[in-house]
Amino acid sequence: MNQEQLIEIRRSLHQIPELGFQEVKTQAFLLEEIEKMGRENINITKWKTGLFVFIKGKNPKKTIAYRTDIDGLPITEETGLAFTSEHEGRMHACGHDLHMTIALGALDEISATPIDDNVLFIFQPAEEGPGGAEPMLASDTFKQWNVDQIFALHIAPELPVGTVSSRAGILFANTSELFIDFKGKGGHAAYPHLTKDMIVTASSFVTQLQQIISRKIDPLDSGVVTIGKMTAGTVQNIIAETARLEGTIRTLQPETMVIIKKELENFIKGFEIAYDCHIEVDYGAMYYQVSNDNEYVEKFAQVMEENNITFVEADPAMTGEDFGYFLKEIPGFMFWLGVDSTNGLHHSKLNPKEDAIQIGIHAVTAMIRKG
Repeated sequence: MNQEQLIEIRRSLHQIPELGFQEVKTQAFLLEEIEKMGRENINITKWKTGLFVFIKGKNPKKTIAYRTDIDGLPITEETGLAFTSEHEGRMHACGHDLHMTIALGALDEISATPIDDNVLFIFQPAEEGPGGAEPMLASDTFKQWNVDQIFALHIAPELPVGTVSSRAGILFANTSELFIDFKGKGGHAAYPHLTKDMIVTASSFVTQLQQIISRKIDPLDSGVVTIGKMTAGTVQNIIAETARLEGTIRTLQPETMVIIKKELENFIKGFEIAYDCHIEVDYGAMYYQVSNDNEYVEKFAQVMEENNITFVEADPAMTGEDFGYFLKEIPGFMFWLGVDSTNGLHHSKLNPKEDAIQIGIHAVTAMIRKG
């Protein structure tokens, strides 16, 4: 595939973002592009809205897997691009359109000139939620290939094109969604003493919640509890009977996640007594930390140097990625790919530079060929 074809693919994918396990158009588009390659050594297996694409090696002693994610986000695009999202309220605001394009480019190159070992390309749905990696990993379909090593990339808006970054050990955090529902007693704004006001309760809860981080977590450890959305009430002169908080918990250690959730539930018990209400908590999707294998990161850095791609040491980040479930079971690593965008991940104006696509393909294929 040449640069013009790759850009056309990326822009087509950018126009059809779909949420987790709804990637019907995306799967169909990927299948069409893979079939255009017209190679008999490409074996395709559907899994829900994702794909496994297997290339048998010439003299296989192991199976190398490369994973890309394929879903979009519930964000209204504001880039003003000519190829803006055609799906209202949906956007590839995390770079998965580039991820898929890079995977297709690498698949094209590897299938054209196969290596000795087997290569499995994984097009994974639902990375942003509700989580596709864990069920994909557990499927009988995946298990048949006996994967020996695995790797993946993620775009990095803050890094220049031509730069990649990774580190041994923790790269991304353990993450958990957080949904808290409050139920009290509504009523007329003129008679607050006859009600149980859940706006007051939920507001107080948010302001006190950070005490868990500041007073229950070791200062040398890292944890974040963020409430990103609060909904309550119906009209200005009615006291709210219900309220809902939505947020996220992030930690660099699995044990810290356990502590935060235990303290959060103690907090809830106290608030139920103090505010005479009922509170329910739901942790939604939970992602395991991305912990890179030292051997593969060292090899990757060496391969990048050999291929004139700048490698820099990454810092741990509180971002979450369900690729961590793959690394929990299979040796491997994830790396950042510089795309030099003014706006960051999950932003409605994210606009990664398309020159990064060729760099990504070069990095991925070089690492696959190194074995």
